[in-house]
Amino acid sequence: MDGLIGLACAGLIAGLGYRKQWLSGSGAIAAALMGTIYYAAGSLLWFGLLILFFISGSVLSRMKRERKRRMEQDYAKGSRRDAGQVFANGGLGMVLCLGHAFAPHEAWVLAFIGVMATVTADTWATEMGSLSRKPPRSVLNGRVLEPGASGGVSLRGTMAAAAGGIMIGGAAWLFSLLSSTGNPYTDLSSLTSVLYGACVLVLAGLVGGLAGCFADSYLGATVQLMHRCIVCGKIVETDTHHGQPTTYARGWRWMNNDMVNAVSSILGGAVALLFLVI
Repeated sequence: MDGLIGLACAGLIAGLGYRKQWLSGSGAIAAALMGTIYYAAGSLLWFGLLILFFISGSVLSRMKRERKRRMEQDYAKGSRRDAGQVFANGGLGMVLCLGHAFAPHEAWVLAFIGVMATVTADTWATEMGSLSRKPPRSVLNGRVLEPGASGGVSLRGTMAAAAGGIMIGGAAWLFSLLSSTGNPYTDLSSLTSVLYGACVLVLAGLVGGLAGCFADSYLGATVQLMHRCIVCGKIVETDTHHGQPTTYARGWRWMNNDMVNAVSSILGGAVALLFLVI
């Protein structure tokens, strides 16, 4: 029954995402499958954080769409997520969800909060940072970069990343209460316990989200696969630019944008888990 309910809910949301052009056809199928597993194997905590990430990121991607469209031609993936992006952002969380279902332990949940904080923080940073009036700076040396350049950070993007991580941490605490997911951070025996639990999870979302987000920028500036346009000479993520095939410029050939997202999610989850354990 949980599987059927999950399929119905995830299918409706994936269908909405496809209709709104938030998801491609493959992305909608992947999202429906992933959402079903999150609901059937997890609880409101798991499913709720996944949906919160997806909806918030999709809505932000539509802000000042025309201005962002000019930069998307340099990205390997656009704002319409395909199956690769869906699994890169939510696949690790799905593994953690299944791990918790087969061998329940608090660590699965804590790592999941960090993972979802990372993907949310990174998405919010990208969408809001691209609207900054000031150009981004390299995460490596602080040099000014072109808007949308890989490895660039901005104050606006960083603040958006922090807000995304905080939202995930706060939502994790609330969803834990609503789904009766017992953990030390949902103790309602006193006001002090309530405030402590909420603050700890919010801080975990903030720390994990920022750590993963900056890891994403660092990987993008150092080892992510990048190409050079043979027409304009610009360094881009795409295989084609200005209608022409691009050439290899730098980075590890297997470290594409989806792999960068996956690796940074692992790091963000690990940081959140260490923060909560220590």
